[in-house]
Amino acid sequence: MKKILLGFYLLVIIGIVICIINSEIFDSESSKAVAAGEKVYNKNCLVCHGNTGKGEGSNAGTSINNQQFLSSVSDKDLYNYVKYGREGTGMPAYGPRVSEEELNHLVAFMRDWQTKEIKVDVPKTISGNPEQGLKQYNLYCLTCHGEAGAGKLKLGTVLSNPQYLKYTTDTQVWIDTAYGREETRMSPSLKGLEGARQLKKEDISDIVSYIRSLEKK
Repeated sequence: MKKILLGFYLLVIIGIVICIINSEIFDSESSKAVAAGEKVYNKNCLVCHGNTGKGEGSNAGTSINNQQFLSSVSDKDLYNYVKYGREGTGMPAYGPRVSEEELNHLVAFMRDWQTKEIKVDVPKTISGNPEQGLKQYNLYCLTCHGEAGAGKLKLGTVLSNPQYLKYTTDTQVWIDTAYGREETRMSPSLKGLEGARQLKKEDISDIVSYIRSLEKK
């Protein structure tokens, strides 16, 4: 019986050691990817998105280093945003410019900015009235994002951009509208949050439906 227990404990210890070794290997590889991604970022992205990713670059760039944004997007989303860019804007498609490995390293670098996960309360089904959404949009969004989502330099993202609409889900648009992005002009809009606007969930769904209607079929 003692030999059986001794063998069992030995297997447990071996398993723990293997887990520790694998964890250290993973951390090492992850650190290397982040470091490599930082080099890609500094070469291609810093001039617009800034040294800290807060959009403080010498050229106009969106703030991508904030917890609301990073909590609402997957690594695949970040990959698509960089690879396909936003045509007609200052954000080019980097797919032809960098390798797949560099793209993945860049995603690892951006993901490393995330220090927490923001908990959000999002409707399971986002279905609103685009006509009502247009009215709300013109009241609360047009000043920064422009007429029909055309965007404004250094103020608001181009919401009518085909790549934005293709690679951004309704849920992500809803979260951006409701919860905003800290340290930017995009303050929360959902009722109960500390924002100038106090919109109901239905109002935000209407806005999302309007923005989605800008998509060219």
